[in-house]
This record gives sequence, C-alpha cells and structure tokens, in this order.
Amino acid sequence: MFSGFTACPGLFYATSAQDGILSRLRIPGGILNSQQCQAIADIADNYGGGYVDVTNRANLQIREISQGINSGVLQQLQNLGLGSHNSAVDHIRNIMTSPTAGIDPDELIDTRPLVKNWDDYIAAHPELSGLSAKFSVCFDGGGKVAVSDRLNDILFTTELIDTQVYLRLHLGLIKSKPPIDTGIILLPEQCLSILAALADVYLHHIDINSQRKPRLREIVNSLGWENYLQQVEQRLNFSWQRCEKFINTSSQTKKEECFSHIGVHPQRQENLFYIGVVLPLGRLESQQIRRLGDLAAKYGSGTIRLTPWQNLLITDIHQKSVIDVQNKIAEFGLDSTVTNIKSSLIACSGKRGCAASATDTKGHALALADYLETHVKLDSPINIHFSGCEKSCAQHHNSDITLLGVSDGLRPAVGDRNIESYHVYVGDRENHAKFGRKIYQYVSFAELPALIEQILKVYKIYRFNHDESFLEFVNRYSITQLKDLLKSPKICVNLR
Repeated sequence: MFSGFTACPGLFYATSAQDGILSRLRIPGGILNSQQCQAIADIADNYGGGYVDVTNRANLQIREISQGINSGVLQQLQNLGLGSHNSAVDHIRNIMTSPTAGIDPDELIDTRPLVKNWDDYIAAHPELSGLSAKFSVCFDGGGKVAVSDRLNDILFTTELIDTQVYLRLHLGLIKSKPPIDTGIILLPEQCLSILAALADVYLHHIDINSQRKPRLREIVNSLGWENYLQQVEQRLNFSWQRCEKFINTSSQTKKEECFSHIGVHPQRQENLFYIGVVLPLGRLESQQIRRLGDLAAKYGSGTIRLTPWQNLLITDIHQKSVIDVQNKIAEFGLDSTVTNIKSSLIACSGKRGCAASATDTKGHALALADYLETHVKLDSPINIHFSGCEKSCAQHHNSDITLLGVSDGLRPAVGDRNIESYHVYVGDRENHAKFGRKIYQYVSFAELPALIEQILKVYKIYRFNHDESFLEFVNRYSITQLKDLLKSPKICVNLR
C-alpha cells in the first residue's frame, strides 16, 4: 500500500489530485528498458487512467488512481528497478542528466555512471530521507542536448582543462533561476563525496522531524554560501580546486537547441542512431508504451529515454532500420518531426487535475496545436507554455510564448461560469517578471488560436533570417512595436 500522502509524490508516497490519486515513478537519468515499459503500462491500465505523463524531470506520473497499489505490485516494481529499493527515500526528486548521455557525439563525459552512483548512495543511506523532497541534482555531460539550464539545487557541468575532464559545481541560490557557478572544479570520481557532504551539511542545519523541509538554497543563503561550502570541505578527505575562469565549458543551452533531440540523429557509436519522438503534452497511452517498448527491443537495445522536455528517445537503432522504426512510430499515432508544434508545447495538468488552475490547460493546448497545424507551417520549434496559475509547475524556465490562465473578472459570466481566459507573454523575462513581457491580457480561449497564429506569422515574415529564433526576434521590439506589426497589411488581423 501507499506509505501516505505528500506534496511531492513518489511510488510509495501518493498525492491527492483533482482527478484522483497521483503517483510518480522516479526514473534516474530518464532511462527505461522494454520490460519496465510493459510493467508501467499494466499499472496505468489496472490502477490509473490508462496512460502516463512524462514530467519536466523525466519522471513518469500515473494519474486517476482510484485505489492504492497493493504491496505485491509495489515489490514487483522495485524488483524491476522502478522505484528505490529503500522506500523511505523514494520521494526525493529524480536525478537529471541529458537524455543523450553516453550516445551524444559532442559530450565530454558519459554521466550515466554518476547518476547511478548517487542514486545507489541515496538508497543505501536511509538518513537521507530527511532531505527535502525537492533536493535535486543534475549532471550535464557537455553534449549538444544540454540540461544545464534546468532548475536544480545542485548542478555539475563539464569542462576540459589540459585534456582532463572536470566537473564544475553550481548551486541553486535564487528561486526560479538556474544554479550559480561556485568556481569549484572536481574530478568525476570526487562528485559522490561532494554530494554526500552537501547533503550532510544540509541535514546538520535542519529539523529532520519537521514536516516542511526547507529548500537547500534557504539553508545555503542563511549560512552564506562560502560558509556552507567551507563546512562541506571539512567533511572531505581531499581539497578541491577553484577555477574561476571558464576554459572550455559545455555551451549554454539555446532555446532552439532545447528540442534538437527530436527526429533522427547519429550516435557516437558507429552506424547507430536515436530517434526523438514527440509526445503530445508528454502523454503516452498504455498501448503506446507497450508498443514502443517492443519496438526498442526489436530494433535497438531495448532502451527508451525520457526527456525533461516531455518527449522520449528510442536509441541504438541501426542505420538500415531507421525508416522502419519511423514508420512504426507513425503507426502508433506519434510523430518524430521537430517542426511538429507539439514537440515544444508544454502544459500543466490544468483544472481537470489541479484545483489551483484557472483553465483547462491540456485541453486548450491540444486544441491550439490542432488549429496551428492547419494554419501555420513552422520551420523551427516554438516553445508555447500553458500554465493554469502563477506557480508554473510544468515549466520553470523561460518560454517563447507563455499563456497564463486567469479568472476573467473583466468579462461577463456565461451562466454561472466565467469565460476561461489567458494573459499572453512573449520573450525574455525582464525586471524579474516570471513569464516575460505581457503583450495581451484576458484573451478568451476562443480568441487565442487566431492570435497565436498571427504572432507566429509576424515572426516568420519580419525575422532577419531563418536562423533568428523567436526570442531573438521579439526581444528586438517593444510591446507597442510588436502590436503594430500585428496590424501590418501583411498580416490579416482583427484584434481588440
């Protein structure tokens, strides 16, 4: 049975949601095998709504659970590697790394062993159950598919100095901002000791019996980060190095590169390829999970990798089989083209699954995608983020276009219900604004598809060239100028 309800669910720690009980499977590094896929599909069918959702940490969520999963089934999942062997720590956040770790031709180091070492350490040390459930660790191997811009408490990025690969330590100190460089560089084999010491100092300064655990940044900021790190170093049997100047680091993730994993790509292994598959809003029907698992076993190594962009990869496909696999993916009702609007469409659970949401974000996102697919032809990914409230659970980093669900007090109610509406934001965040720059407010969903179509057409017509990203384009203009462009004779518009 479930061990109880928490705000941060795990396999053994459920959360009550608007649409039933929610359970989350930690998938360290996002890597699944075909046998695990079959077991997950069975759980989704027997206990949940017949589907799973991939999250922005490459977890899996099972929703609409009406009764607790019995202990025998939980034991089976543990035996398959789904869920920690130590249930007391299973609620701790998933360990993140690039979904192309070990196969990315550009990476400096394969981070999968680092993920496994930390996951094994957590399971072997029950005292770590005292950590905040949001204690989050990320390893970026320096490849093209980077995760260094994800929000985490602790981040290691790779750096090459005189032919030696080091990992640079970053700490998350500011809410909703990527981790900050500490200047500390480490050998790969030193990372586990650093993580253990960082966790130990945290536990030393909190009340482990408190139900509400502070975030790591709260403790670091209260002590001062240099003081915190000094206490970490005192727990080590080696001295770390500092290198304030970057020598050859993993590149910062560009928005257009966030979804570069979609489609067919060569691996570092000769004659092998991976295929990035678009999952509409991160959702997989149970039958799709089964068939993808079988496909990976037949044509690849039996491996599926979840991504923090809520898509997935099938890896280790021989060149001669790529077309066959793509055709099979299409037969499953899925797509593998980067220009598919759903490849970079993100939405929270919305009012169907969360009481805090003002709008039906998932339903609206899919309806918008269906509309745009027949009205606008994209040549590069555009990240559109639906958020049902200010918390921005589905995507914490900046997006190209953010649609924030709001209670529309300015419009007349229809019957006893208000019209579901959105504030529309574009471009980079300015003056610490959470979603970027607000271009329109209280746009009803009925008006929204045509407005987004017009915004995308303005971008395609007025950008400098095909290489100019959407963010680069909108950041060249003020909001007034952007609205003027929408009234251009080249664009047919009818906006209030």
